Amino acid sequence: MLMVLGFFVFERRTLPYQSMQYSKDYRWASNDRIGKPPAYQFLGEGETTRTLSGVLYPEITGGRLSLLAVELMADEGRAWPLIDGNGMIHGMYVIDKVTHTHSEFFSDGAARKIEFSLSLKRVDKSLAAIYGDLKTQASNLVSDAGNWLGGLAG
Repeated sequence: MLMVLGFFVFERRTLPYQSMQYSKDYRWASNDRIGKPPAYQFLGEGETTRTLSGVLYPEITGGRLSLLAVELMADEGRAWPLIDGNGMIHGMYVIDKVTHTHSEFFSDGAARKIEFSLSLKRVDKSLAAIYGDLKTQASNLVSDAGNWLGGLAG
């Protein structure tokens, strides 16, 4: 497994991307000053995007049905968690754009080669906003476990 977006698993049989581009913007406002260079103020993080690109050979890898599954997810208009194969959680992403180019056709018109690109945009505030205060959650789990064990003993 390369990565998971919501319930869609990126692997050789679905959409095995060959490259992933990561981009994160930072926002700066400028104020013009008389006789001096502009003054800049940091406004915070901007957009975070990821673009997954690759080539599909439907006889070996995924094909049009895998792309259709991703397009149906995009049609939902929802954010999905993005988790890589190592278990790293990257946040909540929407599918911003899906493109694919079909070439090298069989006699029935089916493509032997499909080049695709999938653009994802991060929409959550931060991982802390998704999962909350981990210390509080851990404390609550310990407390609940203690209550449960106390109930068994009593």
